Amino acid sequence: MKNKVGIGYDIHRLIEGRKLFLGGIEIPYILGLLGHSDGDALIHALCDALLGALALGDIGEHFPDTDPEYQGIASCQLLSAVKELVDKSGYKINNIDAVIIAQEPVLTPFKKQMKQKLCTLLTLNADCLNIKAKTNEGIGQVGNIEAIACYVVASLSYGG
Repeated sequence: MKNKVGIGYDIHRLIEGRKLFLGGIEIPYILGLLGHSDGDALIHALCDALLGALALGDIGEHFPDTDPEYQGIASCQLLSAVKELVDKSGYKINNIDAVIIAQEPVLTPFKKQMKQKLCTLLTLNADCLNIKAKTNEGIGQVGNIEAIACYVVASLSYGG
């Protein structure tokens, strides 16, 4: 059995006038993430981790922010397209470990719902996906509530 690992990272600025989407769910907050799509930094990092494990580049190569087709698109749709690439490759997702770094809002109450949404999109068992939420201890853009960043590691294996 051949194993592969990919890492993904994304950061988006927090701005007024946008809804906040993380992990495919809308989180009630006064700010949202700036982006060509819905700005879901967790899903973008997850897409990059899966694409990286398959050596298929990154999310910007597959869904460029210069393409009007992706303007305002739900990131769940992007993840579904990446999942199709995983399925076609003959690999399956072993597990995913994600870290969301946000000073605000407090994300702990939303982790279970994010996990359920992502497991459904990826057809994964709940014990194969983990989401952690951290602050940046008041340091930098994330700590100053100017942005939210996410890291994701994905492990794949070939065959059944």
